[in-house]
This record gives sequence, structure tokens and C-alpha cells, in this order.
Amino acid sequence: MVDVRPLTGADLEAVLPDLARLRIAVFRDWPYLYDGDFDYEHRYLQSYRESRGAILVGAFDGARLVGAATGTPLEDHADDFAAAFEGERLTEIFYCAESVLLPEYRGQGIGHRFFDLREDHARALGRRISVFCAVVRPDDHPSRPAGYRPLDGFWTARGYAPLPGVVARYSWTDLGQPAETAKDMQFWGRSL
Repeated sequence: MVDVRPLTGADLEAVLPDLARLRIAVFRDWPYLYDGDFDYEHRYLQSYRESRGAILVGAFDGARLVGAATGTPLEDHADDFAAAFEGERLTEIFYCAESVLLPEYRGQGIGHRFFDLREDHARALGRRISVFCAVVRPDDHPSRPAGYRPLDGFWTARGYAPLPGVVARYSWTDLGQPAETAKDMQFWGRSL
């Protein structure tokens, strides 16, 4: 049985190396195609160490981290993401960052627990809006797997909808490519 629980502070920091490895493994797949490395991940995850409002919801099979979902107040995350909300009061928005889960653990309701616990945390911080973003890839992308089913239906069922015109640009190196390229990241949101 998988134990899903929220972590903050020192407990959150203790599992960041495992989260780095998990992000590299899961984000290699479509649609991210992320060619990640541990040093980059260590730097990227620094924002969770520094944010007092950060949360990591961990899914553990015994002592092994098999999935995780993170979140922070939006103003504590990458400037590239916050810039997409120009004119909005960032202090009202909670950013649900990555949700990563090994394939063999999917379809067991863990994704719902990830959102439930992050949204509860956001409410406790006084946030009124929850957002996340997802990479935008063309339907005819050569690496798109046959029969791929996006998570749009899952997100919509949870009350999220795409936020018109709220798009961030973020760069990473795709598998098999020599350098980073910028990708559009569409934000989805809902009121809490």
C-alpha cells in the first residue's frame, strides 16, 4: 500500500534528492522529453528549501519515494512563471508545481491525493487560487506516442480550466537535442 503524506520544512528537504531523481525519470517521457541532470535538479529544487510556504506531497512504497507533488506560493517560484500573471496579486495564488509518479503506481487515486493535500495547504496559507502549468506540444510532434491521452479530463474534473493568455516560457533540453529550447507552458487554474 502506498502512503501519501504532506511534507514541509526539514522533512521536505530530506527527500529532495529523491525528488530530483524521480523528476529526471518521469519527465523523460512524453510530453516533457526532459534530458535532465542531477546538478540542474539540485539548483532548481532550491526554491522549495527557501520557501516557508512550500509543500511536497510524497507517495511512499515503504521507504521508497515513488511519486511526489510540490507546491509553493507563486511569488516564491521561478520568475518565469510569476511573470505570466502580470497584473494579478501573486499573494493570492498557490502554484502546484510538478506531479510525478512512476507508471506502475498510476490509476490508484494518488494524483487526486496530490491535489487534495496541496489545495488544503494552499487554503491554510490563505490562498484563494490554485494554478499549475503544462507543456504545450503540437499534436503532430514526431515523439508523440500513438494513443497518447492528455490529462485534460482529469484536470477539468478537479475544477481546473486553462487560463486564457496565461502562458509562461521555460527552457530545458529535450532528449536527443544539443541545447535547451524554450517551451510554452499553459497555466490552468481554479478558485479554492
